[in-house]
Amino acid sequence: MGGMTERSIDLENYLVVNLFKHSLFSTDIIWICIVAFVLLVGLIATKKIFTFNMLDAEGAEPRARTYLRWGFGAIWLVDGILQFQYSMPLGLGNNVVRPAAAGTPSWLHSLMIHGVNLWNNHPISLAAGVAWFQVGLGLALLVSKGKTGRWAAGLSVFWAAGIWLIGNGAGGIFASGATILFGWPGATLIYAVAGCWLAADPRRFHHGFSSFTLRFSSLLLLIAVIFQSLPAAGFWHGGNTNALTLMTRSMTSVAQPHTLAWVVRQGGTISGRLGGGFNVIVILWLLITGVALWRSVKARTNWPVYSFAIGCMILWVVAQDTALFGGISTDFNSLLPMAVLGLCALPRLEAASPVRSRLRPEMTSGVSAVVATFATAMLVTTIVSMIVTVTIAKTENTFFLAGNGAASPLNTTAPRFTLTDQFDQPYSLGEHRGYVTLITFLDPVCWTDCPLLANQVAQVRADLASNAKLDVVAVAADPYHETLGNLRHFIAIHHLGNVKDFYFVTGTRTQTSKVWADYGIGVTMTPTDAMSIHDDYMFIDSAKGKLKWVIPDDPPDAASLNSSSVAEILSLLATQGLH
Repeated sequence: MGGMTERSIDLENYLVVNLFKHSLFSTDIIWICIVAFVLLVGLIATKKIFTFNMLDAEGAEPRARTYLRWGFGAIWLVDGILQFQYSMPLGLGNNVVRPAAAGTPSWLHSLMIHGVNLWNNHPISLAAGVAWFQVGLGLALLVSKGKTGRWAAGLSVFWAAGIWLIGNGAGGIFASGATILFGWPGATLIYAVAGCWLAADPRRFHHGFSSFTLRFSSLLLLIAVIFQSLPAAGFWHGGNTNALTLMTRSMTSVAQPHTLAWVVRQGGTISGRLGGGFNVIVILWLLITGVALWRSVKARTNWPVYSFAIGCMILWVVAQDTALFGGISTDFNSLLPMAVLGLCALPRLEAASPVRSRLRPEMTSGVSAVVATFATAMLVTTIVSMIVTVTIAKTENTFFLAGNGAASPLNTTAPRFTLTDQFDQPYSLGEHRGYVTLITFLDPVCWTDCPLLANQVAQVRADLASNAKLDVVAVAADPYHETLGNLRHFIAIHHLGNVKDFYFVTGTRTQTSKVWADYGIGVTMTPTDAMSIHDDYMFIDSAKGKLKWVIPDDPPDAASLNSSSVAEILSLLATQGLH
């Protein structure tokens, strides 16, 4: 309603959920199967299906690389499955990425908000694309140790780097109070590191992976010591102001297994009771393990890696609550991937023999080829669809549907009226023969919803062809501020003067009240109120004088969400032949 603030949107709105399901399980699966069939026919015709994943000139895959491929293949697969959560289309941009942009440098903040707006313009298409893309990455890494897996690993590097920068705000490195316990340096940075090694020539794996990973992990822990020691992290406090105590209370408010919630709450309680003592324990673990990991490159000792992995897993549960619950969880957070990466770098694995399959090579090759074919189809299909979506596709009406529900079709005679426009000339509804009319109701002194509605109609008119036969009519919806001066001031400050065929009309209180009543618009106001409260509806009147659509439009206070309403209005005008 006019004069009211933005209301929250149900992230699992049934209309949006049904659209998401249809995109995931109907449209996308059909295309994936078509592409997979074509690829499979090619494999059979060239007989490569019988040699897929068989040993070649590169020799057997190092055991550590196999574990790394399986570990991060499984992680990508779970991340993809998490993207199937029904709250993703409406929640990822505004509830995950936008909060992460807080406190980032202006250049990064601008980049992240651009990403949020892009997502909000195409939430169904992008959410479905991301889900299948990440499932494809995971499957390709799991089953292919050859070129397919290496290509998938290369894709994962670029994908993870993009998510790390735009989705995670560079892993929170610019945030005040950054701490390894709450996600620094970002899970996807670890994904990118693993992907680089999996994309590289397997013959080089023996010569640098373990040493690089041990020292990389060591540096992460030693830098984490500095962050963990800063007062801004909030871990030196005791009681209910302790950072971990506050975080565990927030995390366990989300629906999850009771046992897990109990463990996490106990961890927060212990941290609050120990205050700085708990932080000392964490810092000592970080420092000792970090130094030992650096020394293990030459000493070839394994215990620092076990210390690193076990500590990461404990804190992954206690400090990050596994990061899997809440409806818009996108990954495991940082500590589990760090543990997996570290374990794959165990010095003892360098001399370990390759993993041998118990199945016959031909069977392994055939099954792997089929799975890899579908994984490749997922990657190809989603890459193409996402490129088309962000470059060509029109804005979706998803957020409009979530906030307002579907527009209602009608076929009744539009109530006629004659009022005075901003030019002090009479305007009669339907006076321009052959024109469709978009009717809205605006309070000329409103500073909340009405400017947003005005921006919508201006954008609608700008997106139509210049010769489109459309009148845009706004009826004054304020019994105490409906003079021509009020109308002209509203037009000037909201840049409506250049909107083609725009008419802001008013009249006596008796005249405007009748129009409100005819269109079912409730207007509430007293002489002392600053502005009115009125129903936010738009109407489409056909060229033949019939009301064709009633459009509920309570606008959200965000430009990218308003564009969804513009998309809805344009789609409805298209039913009247306007493009």
